[in-house]
Amino acid sequence: MRHRVFDELRVREEMTHDRVGIRKTCRAAFGGHEEENLVDALRRDGDVVASLVAVEGNNVLGHILFSRLDVRNEDLSVNAAALAQMAVVPDRQREGIGTRMIRSGLALCRSRGVEAVFVLGHPEYYPRFGFSAAKAEGIDAPFSGDVFMAIDLKPGTLRPRGLSLEYPAAFGVLR
Repeated sequence: MRHRVFDELRVREEMTHDRVGIRKTCRAAFGGHEEENLVDALRRDGDVVASLVAVEGNNVLGHILFSRLDVRNEDLSVNAAALAQMAVVPDRQREGIGTRMIRSGLALCRSRGVEAVFVLGHPEYYPRFGFSAAKAEGIDAPFSGDVFMAIDLKPGTLRPRGLSLEYPAAFGVLR
């Protein structure tokens, strides 16, 4: 991992004027429009829990979004979020920008009362932040396996049996 001096890099909540930069960052990181359209749809539908940018001066170098998730059983509703999506411009990847955004985003989610966060991602990357496939096991969800992970920001949140998870409509995922 290359390390740069982060004197100018700041991670903060998204502002309206960041949206063009967020779209460009998503496009550069993912090579298409699907991720940026997902971000727009989640905003439009009111499903954003937290949206942060990594900026250097006026340049958006990274973006992370946490969206509302419906996690419940007959007796319980969990205040949960999905970490989807995270993007860093390609020429600044592997510099710790994603790490800073994830840590800041999880702290912001915790401060907003989010009890658990789910991610569909690289099983070698996300465990360093406390995500675990074992925490997501047993949840009735459209995903499973070692790429479907969770972290309970409030310890014990994911212990109850019979929890099911539903993504917002913008994801186009059915259970």
